[in-house]
Order: sequence, then structure tokens, then C-alpha cells
Amino acid sequence: MILEERIKQLNDKNIVVEQPYVVYWMQSSQREEYNHALEYAIRQANRLEKPLVVYFGITDGFPEANERHYAFMLEGLKETKAALEQRGIQLLIRKISPEQGALEISGLAALLVVDRGYLRIERQWRATLANGAECAVVQVESNVVVPVELASPKEEYSAATLRSKLKKILPLCLAPLEETVSQHPSLALELPFEAYDVSDTEKALSRLIIDRSVPRVSDYIGGTSEAKRWLGDFIENKLAGYSERKNRPGESFSSNLSPYLHFGQISPLYVYRSLMGMDSESQQSFLEELVVRRELAINFVYYNEQYDSFAAVPDWAKKTLAKHLADEREYLYSVEELEAAKTHDDYWNTAQMEMNLTGKMHGYMRMYWAKKILEWSSTPEEAYRKAIYLNNKYLLDGRDPNGFAGVSWCFGKHDRPWGERAIFGNVRFMNDKGLKRKFDMQLYMDQVAERSLK
Repeated sequence: MILEERIKQLNDKNIVVEQPYVVYWMQSSQREEYNHALEYAIRQANRLEKPLVVYFGITDGFPEANERHYAFMLEGLKETKAALEQRGIQLLIRKISPEQGALEISGLAALLVVDRGYLRIERQWRATLANGAECAVVQVESNVVVPVELASPKEEYSAATLRSKLKKILPLCLAPLEETVSQHPSLALELPFEAYDVSDTEKALSRLIIDRSVPRVSDYIGGTSEAKRWLGDFIENKLAGYSERKNRPGESFSSNLSPYLHFGQISPLYVYRSLMGMDSESQQSFLEELVVRRELAINFVYYNEQYDSFAAVPDWAKKTLAKHLADEREYLYSVEELEAAKTHDDYWNTAQMEMNLTGKMHGYMRMYWAKKILEWSSTPEEAYRKAIYLNNKYLLDGRDPNGFAGVSWCFGKHDRPWGERAIFGNVRFMNDKGLKRKFDMQLYMDQVAERSLK
């Protein structure tokens, strides 16, 4: 059963029974497993006695994406294509602006199904399709545990306000997703479109006209099987100590799932269900991150149109930061100096180097990292732009709701006023003394230094 609240028709068109197939435009849920949009599309195709074609559009120009992001995505798409073929379903990958390709193939679709995205460009793409398609366009939400509008009809103030709402409705959203057999295989269909070959990731990557300034990483390989391997490793080796040790930068107790969740290569519902029955403080701590914090971030980008700018922070934070605008800043760094990890702060430099080298940064260090950018910039607006730029450029899960919300939190979003300080005003302050007092920072620095030698 697929929860009714996951399904929404985006236009007022009907199913066009004369057309030869049902199409699923895969965009944000880049996986064959535990994908509500895919299973819905298969069921509709079976009902209409038509084959299902899955379409994916690759554009050179996705905002702020570079070789690092594209390589990870292509690795995942290669696996997804093979997995769909095992089920008799053709995945047509085209090198075209995704919404344009969706519009073109919709002309041959009885029904077009699309997964849900929350960022501005993803919503624009779906609106373009809905306005231009001659058939019914149905959106199915699969990248959250609780559908965003079911969770809350408005932008939430904090994790606490969303948590109380989620608690009431979460049990309704945890049903397993049953896999449906496709009764009308589409592998033999000859489609009137040129396919983009992703069977060789290197070749597929080389044919894209993209930013090559940030190289791909070997630390994390894209794809559902890799995501499940990380999940299995986390449950077996890290979960027991997660609540106590997750914040320690020198100890790797992260699940490492964030890039896979970002590209939709693993389902958050699948992850949640994998931990059900393991009742412990660590399990609760992890599910807090997976559901409450992650879906608070999605609530933020969905309901706040200014999610990627300083305008998104609450009024109290804007006022207190403005009050301290003239405060003396001991250090000021350009974005180039930050990017090169050339500051006076060894802990901060290490965090930036971790990001540059691996495409990830330890969760606790992400907070410290953005707080220091605020401290070392002439204005909070400038600091916000720098933090978003670096976050989106280097992190595999950059350009993600979690990243936008994480940066905004460092400027007061989803937080409360604290004791007043220079530069920060009442915005929460973090410093290197706190890191040194709480953690073995030398261990963290040694780990990143060792990684830099590889």
C-alpha cells in the first residue's frame, strides 16, 4: 500500500489511453529499490496493460554541480539501470534538460509519474511539465518518511515543534513498500530518442560539459548497493555507540548515508525500517537525525522560498547580528583563503581539508566550520554566501535541504537566542576551546592529514 498523502496529481489532464506506454520520470529518487514513485508507476502500467518506461534527464547545467557530484550520480545510475532491466523495465537516460526531456516523452505517455523534489529548480521543472503535458502528471513522494505537507502545513520554528507533529503521524507512514512485478516488459521497445550511455562511468563523465575543478572522490562510490553496505556497517559496528560518540570528530561513528540520501540512492523509509525493533538510546538518536532533523530541513526549503540566502534567518537573529555589525573582527578571510584552508585555525583548516578531499565533513565540525565563517567575514550576508558556496561546491550532499538548513542554523535558524557576545550577538557561539575541551582534536587532524597523503 502506498499512503494516499504521498500521491498528488499536478495537472487537470486525463490518462490518454491511446498512447503506447506509461512513463516514470525519475529525478530525485534515483533507485530501483523502495521507490514509491516507481512502484506506483508499475501498478498503473499494469492496470492500463501498458509497458512502463523510466526516463532520466542529465543536464550539464545543474546549478553548482561539478565533476564530483556527476561522477557519484552516474555511478548510481549505472546500477539503477541494470536493476531495472532485471525487472524487465527500460531506463532511458538522455542528455537533455530534465524537464524538457520529460515534456518530449510525455507526448507518447498515457500517464506520466514523477517523484518529488523540494528545491526551487526541482519544483520549477515539475511545474513546467505539468503545464505542458497533454496527459495526467502524477507526483509520488518517496524521499521522506513522512510526506512534507502531512508533517506540517507551514514552516516550522524548530525541531521541537516539528517533532511533536511527527510523533502523532509517524506510525501511519511506516508501512513496508511491496515490490510489484511489471507485467508488460519494455526492454525491447525502440524509443524515438537518443540514449546517453552510462555503462562506462568514465566515458559518460568525459562527455559532459561540466565544472572539472572539484575532482571525484574514491571514499564514497555512488549506488544503492554501496548505500546498503554503509547502512549494514553502521548497524553492525557503530549503532551501539552512536549516541555517545557521534559528535566526536576523531571517531567515525557517522552512517555515511547523507550523499546517498541526497541523490535518492537509498530510501529513508528503508533505512528507518532497517532499525525498527532495535530499541535503544542510539537507535532513537539516529532516527532523530534521519526523520526529525532531515525532514525539518525539507520543511524549511519547501516552505521558505529564500532558503539559500541570509534572508531566511529569523528576525531576532538578523537584528542581533546587525547590532554587532561594527564589532571588530580580529580575522577576515576571503573565500579563496577559506577554500584553500589557509586560516590561523588548525581545526577549521582540517575540516575544510576533509571537505575538499573526501566530499564529506564530520557533522559536528560542520557547525563549527560555518560559525567561524560568520566570525571571519565583514557582514553576515557575506558569510552566508561563502558558506553556501563552499558547502555546495565540495560536499557530495551539497545543494541538499540538509546543507541549506545546516548553514542557516549557524546563523540562528531553528535555534533560540543565547547570551550576547561580540560579532554573534545572541546567535549561538562556538570556539576552538570548546572543541579542545570536549574532543581529542589531534586524532581528527591526524586522520585528515593521513587521508591527504593518499
